[in-house]
Amino acid sequence: MTKVLIDCDPGIDDALALALAAGSPLDVVGITTVGGNVDLPLTTANALALREFLGFGDVPVTPGSAGALLRQTVRATAVHGAGGLGDVVLPAPVRGPSEGHAVDFIVETLRAAPGEITLVAIGPLTNIALAVRKEPRVVEWAKELIIMGGSYTRGNHNPAAEFNMLADPEAAAIVFEAGWTVNMLGLDVTLSAVVTSDVLDRMRPLGRLAELLVPAAQSYGVVRADGGPAIHDACAVAYLLDPSLFTCVPAVVDVETAGLYTRGMTVTDFKLRDRQANALVATSLDVKRFWDLVLGAYEGVAGRLG
Repeated sequence: MTKVLIDCDPGIDDALALALAAGSPLDVVGITTVGGNVDLPLTTANALALREFLGFGDVPVTPGSAGALLRQTVRATAVHGAGGLGDVVLPAPVRGPSEGHAVDFIVETLRAAPGEITLVAIGPLTNIALAVRKEPRVVEWAKELIIMGGSYTRGNHNPAAEFNMLADPEAAAIVFEAGWTVNMLGLDVTLSAVVTSDVLDRMRPLGRLAELLVPAAQSYGVVRADGGPAIHDACAVAYLLDPSLFTCVPAVVDVETAGLYTRGMTVTDFKLRDRQANALVATSLDVKRFWDLVLGAYEGVAGRLG
């Protein structure tokens, strides 16, 4: 099975991404948390509750960076609710987080298995940037880096920037400039991964898992027959499972860190010119196949949970 380390800030769509990972043929070697959608104590508590609810067993959950490298904290409680999971209510976790810091966990886990573990980052990139700064060889040790973040066409937290990039643009700049290829699943594709009423109807019969999926989808936005809330972060896990769901194009991506109106913007150049691509940028998604994959995985989790 593919080994994966998931860096996240749960977050409603993080929860749905973790549910996808739980129902997939993945060996999740660790979950690390970062302050993002809500503050670090809440993202960590949510990750712990999701670990137990989704049946991840002894997978370590290690807290990391509470805030951005240089900038004032940006949060998304208006979208995810004060606790981070909207209207979802999960049992309180029995076990606490692992000792240590997420940055050390990332470095040491990749060091122990070079070329074997894919990093999937679905929150602000603070932990990943600090890992690169602490040990530049993580760029070589990681099998692949997949992120949910950025966009080449629009923002969501403001007109120019996607939330994960805006939350720590300096960290994002470090990650894109580190010398690896960043697989970027941005708003250009994630906004098409929407929960319609048909998708919601397929979630409702999934037993205990529906107690997570249904309120998550409904608290995240209005579900309609022709559209609804997008489950952004699940796209990064889906890409790991089946890259053929996406059309991806090589590009040079620079992160704006100084612009008055464009801070956090992922400035994307598909023409390359005399520069070497530092990213594969997703430009389209096969939505039907995406939902077949996601709902199939959810059914597998539901079968275990009852």
